[in-house]
Amino acid sequence: MSISALSDLSDAVVAPVALNESLLDLLLIDGAMATLKRAADGRPVWASPSWQDWVGGEVPLPQPVASAIQAADARALASGQPMSVDDHVFERADGRRVELRALRRVLHGLAGEPLLLTLWRDVTAVRRESMQLQQALGQIERLQQAIEAMRRQHEQGLDRPGELFRREHFEEHLRREAALSQREHREFALVLLAIDRIEAMRQSHGEAAVQRIVEMMGHLMRTNTRAMDVLSQLGDGRFAILLSGVGLATAHARMEHLRRACATQVVVQDGRSLGFEISIGIASFPHTAATLAELSQAAVRALTDARLRGGNRIALASIRLPETSGV
Repeated sequence: MSISALSDLSDAVVAPVALNESLLDLLLIDGAMATLKRAADGRPVWASPSWQDWVGGEVPLPQPVASAIQAADARALASGQPMSVDDHVFERADGRRVELRALRRVLHGLAGEPLLLTLWRDVTAVRRESMQLQQALGQIERLQQAIEAMRRQHEQGLDRPGELFRREHFEEHLRREAALSQREHREFALVLLAIDRIEAMRQSHGEAAVQRIVEMMGHLMRTNTRAMDVLSQLGDGRFAILLSGVGLATAHARMEHLRRACATQVVVQDGRSLGFEISIGIASFPHTAATLAELSQAAVRALTDARLRGGNRIALASIRLPETSGV
């Protein structure tokens, strides 16, 4: 059976005479559509104007969908219950995925023949909004868990600044860490991060959405690093992390957790669900650089490499090999 078959009613009943007043009232519900079929053979005998407008020139239903509708009709007729409710999903000719909720009721015509009345409602938008709400609630729950973790850190004396450091303050921490590293002969890592395709995101979703993602990025950086690590926002969608006492391998493992957290995070802005990805470049002192200037350059090169390779990945700076004298 095709949807368009329900608009071919040349030999059908002119009006739904089998419907009582209460059911007619149901047909007046905004957005509702209705069809009437003979129970014996499933032949359509009437369709509401709203249904005929909705199906338009639709091509025949795919066989799995047509079979599902026929099976639901059969269940409604065999159940003996006054009403049944089913959900149907199919793709329209323009490729849109449509979800319909169908309420079926068995009636009897003037001659006593059984008829099947189906009220249809397009619930696609409602389901989409419900999914977005569930995602938002999940995000709120994760934020609450993060807040609770930060509260416990505070109680343990491990509190950290509520805002990311500005560039000049971050560079000061970097100089202190380098001096400490040289005195105590220990390494540390410099991590540079960038939100992928941020300008395209700004053009598609607006500045407010970008700012929401930047805020979420700061939150994820805090929840995926230690209280002793230093976090900074360097510019438009660009960030830095100083991982104290950490080498390349450990830094990579920790930043992989952050990368995955960003890639799976859902940001809700103005009722829309937005996702984002980041690129990460990591350099360590003193294994990939002997000076802070070289360290910054090595981290920049690693970040550039990650972005040129498509983003949503981590790149490590090359390890500096010790100089050897010729024989």
